[in-house]
Amino acid sequence: MFDIIARARGSMAALPTPYRFGKVDTEALEGLSDRLIADGLSALLPCGTTGEAPLLTPEEHRLVVARTVAAAAGRVPVIAGAGSNNTQTAVELARSAEKAGAAALLCVTPFYLKPSQAGLFAHFKAIHDAVELPLLLYDVPSRTACALADVTVRRLADLPRVAGLKDATGNIPRVPRLRRRLGNRFLLLSGDDATQAAFRLAGGDGCISVTANVAPALCAGLHRACDARDGEEIARLERILAPLHAALFLEANPIPLKRALYHLGRMGDGLRLPLTPLGPLDDQKLVHVLDTIAPAERAARLSLPPSRPRLPHAA
Repeated sequence: MFDIIARARGSMAALPTPYRFGKVDTEALEGLSDRLIADGLSALLPCGTTGEAPLLTPEEHRLVVARTVAAAAGRVPVIAGAGSNNTQTAVELARSAEKAGAAALLCVTPFYLKPSQAGLFAHFKAIHDAVELPLLLYDVPSRTACALADVTVRRLADLPRVAGLKDATGNIPRVPRLRRRLGNRFLLLSGDDATQAAFRLAGGDGCISVTANVAPALCAGLHRACDARDGEEIARLERILAPLHAALFLEANPIPLKRALYHLGRMGDGLRLPLTPLGPLDDQKLVHVLDTIAPAERAARLSLPPSRPRLPHAA
């Protein structure tokens, strides 16, 4: 069993779900997962927003979690998305992910319905009480129209297995405020690539990243620089990564991400409706950014510590 507080730190990837002929492409998923671990990431997160979780069937959700766990092979924790605006559905996804071998769960605020803070507390507590895994809260009001108040985070943190918060608000002053109130045994993770370094320097522990799927070594290097409080290296890496952050959000995530990984030969770029392919002009912009950042990513990969070797079966 992973100590999720100790291990879910630094750069982590919110995984996309690859498809082949309309079905989950488990080979591509395992290959991507293995590569990201070898390139320095500290955890993998399948079945979140980036993984098109609302578009997966329950069986596909279980399959994606199980195959990610198999690819991780005990090297890093797998934190499975288990979110829904239907509390009972979220509970069922949480139980399924637990059986599939996830080390922890990431549970988003219930979208569309706009429950009260009391309703949010009851929702997360129901998931918490249904499983034995650590639970990470996920606050992303730009997508859910449902914000998680600090006071609710503090109430939920009193539950024994609520271990942290993924905060995609970009509200940096919130980080030291929560840190003072919740202490060092509560994970504060960024969900906003563009502000992740500022989040870390304000007292955060890491980032569950979209960009890390494309430039894992650079993202891992950024968090090592944050650990060392190396301002010059942080600034250098932020300058390199900023155009990629922007390019990966030219349209709604994961549309540009899947196209980027297609260009890199990591997976197909298939999507499920209502998501549609990246437009040609944006695709040209994306290719230009990928070509520009490629030498820096290769150099960063060469400087990685010699750990977490790729598995023999990986492509």
